[in-house]
Amino acid sequence: MSKILEAKQSAVDEISAKLSDSVSTVIVDYRGLNVSEVTELRKQLREAGVEFKVYKNTLVRRAVEAKGFEGLEEVLTGPNAIAFSNEDVVLPAKILNDFAKDHEALEIKAGIIEGNVSSLDEIKALATLPSREGLLSMLCNVLQAPVRNLALATKAVADQKAEQEA
Repeated sequence: MSKILEAKQSAVDEISAKLSDSVSTVIVDYRGLNVSEVTELRKQLREAGVEFKVYKNTLVRRAVEAKGFEGLEEVLTGPNAIAFSNEDVVLPAKILNDFAKDHEALEIKAGIIEGNVSSLDEIKALATLPSREGLLSMLCNVLQAPVRNLALATKAVADQKAEQEA
């Protein structure tokens, strides 16, 4: 009996540590996916450096209560899987959202983004953001626009003076 309790306590500690360490955690309902679809999803997540695990809901509830994440208790029903990412905030949401578009059986329920409980709408909004490289490209374009416009205006003035002199 004590071995079982120790195993459960170690599982709760493991979940708590993963919740603390991850910058992005997404909870999904995978009911209705067949084995090959779940394997494909796990492969996509693994290649992106995201850990995807299935835990008992009671153990996850205890870990969530210990960490003080309120509002997740109602989504911890049925068969759930949790995606943990320690590096990228957007990547798990993006991969799961794209997979859910192709496979209606996968349902995103909620998540924890940088220590804050997030709803389904917030997870989907996060998933639709461009990648980091895309955002940096947009920023560079915004920063270059005034310089580009100044160069065009200067060239136009120089062309106009050249026309007047000719």
